[in-house]
Amino acid sequence: MAPTVRKVVLLINPSRAHTRGLLKGIAKYSRLKGLWRFYRPLEYRERKGMQRLLPALKAIQPNGILMREPPERDQIIKMSIPTVCFPYTTEKIANAANVITDHVSVGEMAAKHLLRRGLRQFAYCGFDDWWWSRLRGDGFRKTLAQAGCQISIYRLPREKSKRSWDKELPIIADWLVKLPRPMGLMACNDDRGELVIEACKMAGLRVPEQVAVVGVDNDEFICDLSSPPLSSIVLSVEKAGYEAAELLDKMMAAEQIARPEIYIRPTHVVTRQSTDILSIEDTDVAEAVSFIRQHAKMPIQVASVVEAVSLSRRVLEKRFRRALGHSIHAEIRRVRTELIVQMLAETEMPISEIADALGFPSVAHVSRYFRKEKGMSPLKYRRQYVRR
Repeated sequence: MAPTVRKVVLLINPSRAHTRGLLKGIAKYSRLKGLWRFYRPLEYRERKGMQRLLPALKAIQPNGILMREPPERDQIIKMSIPTVCFPYTTEKIANAANVITDHVSVGEMAAKHLLRRGLRQFAYCGFDDWWWSRLRGDGFRKTLAQAGCQISIYRLPREKSKRSWDKELPIIADWLVKLPRPMGLMACNDDRGELVIEACKMAGLRVPEQVAVVGVDNDEFICDLSSPPLSSIVLSVEKAGYEAAELLDKMMAAEQIARPEIYIRPTHVVTRQSTDILSIEDTDVAEAVSFIRQHAKMPIQVASVVEAVSLSRRVLEKRFRRALGHSIHAEIRRVRTELIVQMLAETEMPISEIADALGFPSVAHVSRYFRKEKGMSPLKYRRQYVRR
């Protein structure tokens, strides 16, 4: 008996890096585990989609649906077809499985990234009329508050006619000029980050020397289109797409699902020129941190850092803690751990090759090192945050 081929409808527009990442994960699951035939009715993006999409779905008679939020979402859910949603106008869609982004953690990661640049003045530019943007701002603000820092928050113009790119650009520029500098700024997404960089140019502010900007989504087209290129937070969208497809497969098989929710989490920051800065007033500490970053692929020791700066260890340690709040050794471990995270997320390298590339004597050694910083093994981290 031939295996059953399931019909799955995709109502996900691939125009954004975020949704393309989701689709990549979905395709991977289908390729490895599922016998699926995909349908992508384009009518739902047309003006008369309401009249065309529902009849199209009834004609297809799909086994399952993976969708963002077409205007007909409530009518689709009422059709009682197994459905997994990727909502954005609301956190969750009732009576359906949901893929949810941990927006607060996104803001936390942005704050930590900018704090590590030695910055003490901060700002957030998002959309205060969007719930997800407010949550990212909350995570950013709370993390900075714990570090004893406050932030300035951009507010959208009240008149909607002033919210277009060309009208808002000078408004953001005027806001930026009034803020203290040097400053670290989080944009709620990469589009917003690109706009902020353009506003900096209009205001005569240098990026990253005066305003260091980090965005979200790591949309490489937008990040590289920005000048200077935009640093951005990577989200686990491909992994979430894979898990969403896996969840839909179980739903189509009528399996009991204990918790029909999947989370998209931030994995790491891709650092580009927009945050390539070290704003530490103590020049000796700045030199030490720069040395650590330049030599992080080697198993450097505190003694090597001290020698590079030409200060006594006791003096450098004291000044290091005053400037950054932790020891030289802790900074070495943090920077090397972030290198491991980057290699886990951006490459297919086995753990043994990562260990060799960073000068660890064995897989066991790099695993212990990583576990102490992240609370889990490198392999578990890759499976939990990056890919299946």
